[in-house]
Amino acid sequence: MSTIVEHAHPELGFLRKYVFSTDHKIIAIQYIITAMTMAVIGGLLSMMMRLQLAWPTPTGRGPIITAIWSFLASIFPNAVPSGVMLPEFYLSLITMHGTIMVFFLFTAILTGGFGNFLIPLQIGARDMAFPFLNALSYWIFLLSCFVILGALFATGGAPLGGWTAYAPLSAIPEAGPGQALGMTLWILAIALFSASGLMGGLNYVTTLLTMRTRGMSMMRLPLTQWSLFITAVLGILAFPVLLAAGILLLFDRIGGTSFFIPGGIVMNEQVIEHTGGHPLLWQHLFWFFGHPEVYIVILPAMGIASDILANFCRKPIFSYRMMVYALSAIAFLSFIVWGHHMFLSGMSPVMGSLFTLTTLLIAVPSAIKTFNWLGTLWGARIRFTTPMLFVLGFVTTFVSGGLSGIFLGTSAADIAMHDTYFVVGHFHLVMAVSPLFAGFAGLYYWFPKMFGRMMNATLGKVHFWISFIGVNFVFHTMHSLGIVGHLRRIYDPLQYEFLQPLQGMNIFISLAAFMLGSAQLLFLINFFSSIWVGKKAGANPWHATTLEWTVPSPPGHGNFGGELPTVHRWPFDYSLPGAKEDFVMQNEPLSARKAT
Repeated sequence: MSTIVEHAHPELGFLRKYVFSTDHKIIAIQYIITAMTMAVIGGLLSMMMRLQLAWPTPTGRGPIITAIWSFLASIFPNAVPSGVMLPEFYLSLITMHGTIMVFFLFTAILTGGFGNFLIPLQIGARDMAFPFLNALSYWIFLLSCFVILGALFATGGAPLGGWTAYAPLSAIPEAGPGQALGMTLWILAIALFSASGLMGGLNYVTTLLTMRTRGMSMMRLPLTQWSLFITAVLGILAFPVLLAAGILLLFDRIGGTSFFIPGGIVMNEQVIEHTGGHPLLWQHLFWFFGHPEVYIVILPAMGIASDILANFCRKPIFSYRMMVYALSAIAFLSFIVWGHHMFLSGMSPVMGSLFTLTTLLIAVPSAIKTFNWLGTLWGARIRFTTPMLFVLGFVTTFVSGGLSGIFLGTSAADIAMHDTYFVVGHFHLVMAVSPLFAGFAGLYYWFPKMFGRMMNATLGKVHFWISFIGVNFVFHTMHSLGIVGHLRRIYDPLQYEFLQPLQGMNIFISLAAFMLGSAQLLFLINFFSSIWVGKKAGANPWHATTLEWTVPSPPGHGNFGGELPTVHRWPFDYSLPGAKEDFVMQNEPLSARKAT
């Protein structure tokens, strides 16, 4: 009785409970809703890009497309005068779309959203190790969102140096439209985001190492927890590099230093008074962070997909330990492959060969995970629920995108393809579509635990099939365009004679992208309507085995009531011989004849 009283708490007001909360579950939902808002903004920017690439001039526009261009001209009269987009505005769309999606959607929702919600629930803890720091990390993240959106409306326009912000373009305020205040706000937003990520990473590692419940050894953790733990370690090591690089970039811009600016640069017919800097230093610092960032995004997706896959196959994940070792190997190798982003920067053949070797080597643990997923699917009694469909979509897009990465991992092929749409197609399949599908799978799967209601299954399956068809139409066609030589950052393909016969492919991609974007409206309708009118969910609607499914939906304060659970088994006891049902939960004691 005394234990129950210890975890009782006074009733909190609305603001304290749902806005300024230190409860990890509320903070997770705040991350998810904020990231979804940023996704809508980033997605709209990409729709404007596709509109420009398909119909860059008034010639050939039908009445519907002409009406859309007229609407854009009314909203952005200086950027789209008379329905013709300015090139600098198009470059700012590229910059802001990439920045918002990579940092403020994928990283935020997979680590901030799922990490906050699942870590205490799946390890048997009442909350994070540092609840106040957890709340602070979200509010700093939210502040970074406002700052990056402020760059869209900055005097002079949004930055146009790309989401990688290559120097010296990003280091000189006079370099072009948007490179003054807009670029400064971009740097501040990324610095705030890095600080938020560091806080979250330290909290995750501390919680996972010190607050696991009785019996929850590291080798009894769900693979989602392993992926979040390794991701947190990656973030702790990588985010300080980006933060330091951003500070140095600010010094160059406003302090007169020359970390990234070489001497002799002429801007607006004037010599820039900087000497001794080197633009490649920024590339090294950015990509030393940037490639681990790829796995900061993809590793949680892998963990989420693995746990959901095992559930709806109704069998244990194939070779659990090898999955853990593969996750760890990917994380280690991610720090020694950054040079493959710089094959065109003037790299010696020896270094190019070394980075080619490490880049191809990282395919080995990735292949191990893929074969383990296939081994889990082999002979399984698959349940084709909405979460399972998105997991299968994740596996297929990750594999197909990874195969095109083999070409880009070799310096000889990358030199020819680096500045083409082949890279755009590869990057989006691996870095965008794959984690997006895993994120959708996680949202459909854990939605009943978050809100106590089920999402509509029919709408979910329609959402999947339109999305799956759409992404394949869009990004595989981009591979074909890239092989022909379609350049990455051009705003009007019709200016190039050799691309004019291929304009039909650009129109096809744009129409498929609009179809893909419209499918996400189905998801938003399903998500928000189900919070209020969805079918009520029980504690364990998916017949899963992990600890979060042992508590009510949604869980109350402290998660586990008066007494924390004791773990007796690993998280994949599906279809266990002799069991009453085809799943056995982690907190169920072992029988004497089945003791481990």
